[in-house]
Amino acid sequence: MGKETGFLEYEREERSYVAPEERLKTYKEFVLPQGDDVLKKQAARCMNCGIPYCHNGCPVNNIIPDWNHLVYEDDWKNALEVLHSTNNFPEFTGRICPAPCEAACTLNIVDAPVTIKSIECAIIDRGFREGWVKPEVPEKQTGKSVAVIGSGPAGLAAAQQLARAGHAVTVFEKSDRIGGLLRYGIPDFKMEKHLINRRAVQMEAEGVQFRTSSEVGVEVSFTALQENFDAIVLAGGAEEARMLDIPGAELPGVRFAMEFLTQQNKRNAGDDEVRAAPRGSLTATGKHVIVIGGGDTGSDCVGTSNRQGAASVTQLEIMPKPPEKEDKALTWPDWPLKLRTSSSHEEGVERDWAVLTKRVVEDGGDVAGLECVRVEWKDGRMIEVEGSEFTLKADLILLAMGFTGPKRRGLLDRAGVELDERGNVKADTSRYATSEPHVFACGDMRRGQSLVVWAIREGRQCARAVDEALMGVSELPR
Repeated sequence: MGKETGFLEYEREERSYVAPEERLKTYKEFVLPQGDDVLKKQAARCMNCGIPYCHNGCPVNNIIPDWNHLVYEDDWKNALEVLHSTNNFPEFTGRICPAPCEAACTLNIVDAPVTIKSIECAIIDRGFREGWVKPEVPEKQTGKSVAVIGSGPAGLAAAQQLARAGHAVTVFEKSDRIGGLLRYGIPDFKMEKHLINRRAVQMEAEGVQFRTSSEVGVEVSFTALQENFDAIVLAGGAEEARMLDIPGAELPGVRFAMEFLTQQNKRNAGDDEVRAAPRGSLTATGKHVIVIGGGDTGSDCVGTSNRQGAASVTQLEIMPKPPEKEDKALTWPDWPLKLRTSSSHEEGVERDWAVLTKRVVEDGGDVAGLECVRVEWKDGRMIEVEGSEFTLKADLILLAMGFTGPKRRGLLDRAGVELDERGNVKADTSRYATSEPHVFACGDMRRGQSLVVWAIREGRQCARAVDEALMGVSELPR
């Protein structure tokens, strides 16, 4: 806890943003950090609530009341140590996590949870600024080697933990830079990529080797990895995007959100258009853009489209519009279904709910519009509303409808691991072992599309399982 009466004395004060008209001019982060005096008061609001439900809300089991109290006591260095004890990369989660811990906070009963995410981000940013974040090199090597396939949050967390246990770890990444979803799926205005580079330097000093542009199952033989490593961790993403199965979806102006986001991130990294867009440039400049899908990826497409200078942006969601406020008696401390408006939405977008797409309108071989109909949901069934058909003008349609699981061709076909009924790699959350000997799986490839914070948790837990399998026992935390 912070101060016993802090939650009575201080109001919740969240970080503020650069004004939309200014932040739309750049792809840089636009969150304005708070001063130490403000953060100390916000940490003081962490009350002596008896049962810290924030622990249940946080997938990585962050010891939130403890580091809140340390910030209140102005003991930032120890706060960082407590934070790092459960989370390898708080600079990532402190920026892009939706903060289920805050939804579970006791003070959220009155809609004023502790600003856990802001405090977390401030702790790690200060830690790097003060030089407190250093490589943790193991005292001795085990003589065991591990190949980690995928350098997203799950792969990075697993690799760092295994290296600190003394194993020789090599991370294989099919893209030209490490980071996976963090690198190419998250826009720079939400998380700048120097944060990933900084961690990579630390991990290399700890003994992790990175091999980029090395797709296992294509450029790198999976059999060769089995022959040359004592264990393999499958830590790729759920990359198989959900398709739009309507007439006209094959037109060149209907594209996947991840292709759109990846191209812009590569441009921001300094790549020329040939490297950034090998299939041809995909931009929203001057276009009427429709984003299909109401989640975070769709929101990221909105923010990127506006920065590229779209003529208009419309975001469609097939589900009904959520309530503005949840029923606390029914939902707290669980994650509630309610209307969420992101910073990208605030920058300009038309949002519409309970809309079913019917046909892409074609003009001269390209997209000219999108025919839609309104739907109602009754007893879990979707029913089209008679006479509600309408057509939206469109030049570019971006598909952000989620992902159905990992891609099978290449890696999974070669690995021969058993899949579950959803098409994910089958492995439990105790041993993280697949059907193949010495092959483990974690993150989105195992659990399906999920949050970065869940990927970090699974990477850490999988690392312990691998360590225990190789050594008989493990001192790594779960």
